[in-house]
Amino acid sequence: MKSIIGRKLGMTSIFNANGSQTAVTIIEAGPCVVTQKKTIETDGYNALQIAFGDKKEKRTLLSEKNHFAKANTTAKKYIKEIRDCELDKNVGDTINVEIFTEGDKVSVVGTTKGKGFQGVVKRHGFAGVGESSHGQHDRQRAPGSVGGSSTPSRVFKGMRMAGHMGTDRVKVKGLKIVKIFPEKNYLLISGSVPGHIGSIVLIEK
Repeated sequence: MKSIIGRKLGMTSIFNANGSQTAVTIIEAGPCVVTQKKTIETDGYNALQIAFGDKKEKRTLLSEKNHFAKANTTAKKYIKEIRDCELDKNVGDTINVEIFTEGDKVSVVGTTKGKGFQGVVKRHGFAGVGESSHGQHDRQRAPGSVGGSSTPSRVFKGMRMAGHMGTDRVKVKGLKIVKIFPEKNYLLISGSVPGHIGSIVLIEK
C-alpha cells in the first residue's frame, strides 16, 4: 500500500483532451517525512510512520521533539502509521506526490463535515407527515411513531431518530487522480472527498 497525508484545499473543474468537464478536488499532498520504521523483528509487523504539517515548537512536548529529532526534522502536527507500506523508505526520507501517477485509482479517508443536532428529515431522509394527518398541525417534519405500547414496551436499538449528524470517519473508494502538480505538491482527484476545506485526509493506493 502507498499512502500520503494531505490537506483538502477545495474543489474546481477541469477539461480533458476531448472537451468533457470533470469536477475535481484539490489536495495538497505532502511532503511527508518518515519519522519511524517498524519491522517484524522489532515490533511484530511492518509499518511506516509518516508526519505532515509543521507544529509550533512551544506546543510540542519534549518527548515529541526527541522523536522527530531522530528523523532530522522539525515537529509535525499530523502523524499516521501505514501498515505493510510498499515504499522503500527509511527514517528521515521524504514522501511526496511522485509516488502516484496520473490515472491511478485511489481511496481517500477523511472526516465528514459536522452538522450538529439534526432532525429525521435531514439526517435520514424522512418525507415527514405532510398534510395527511387529519387535522394535526406542525407535523410536517415529525418522525412519527417510534415503538409499540404494551408489546414490546420499548424502543428498539438502532431506531432512526433525530441526533448528532456528521464528523464520521469515511473512506471513499475508486477515485481517480486526474492531474498532478509536483512543483506545488497538488493532486487533482475526481469527484468529492469527505471533510471541510482545510481538513486533513489520507490518500491510499
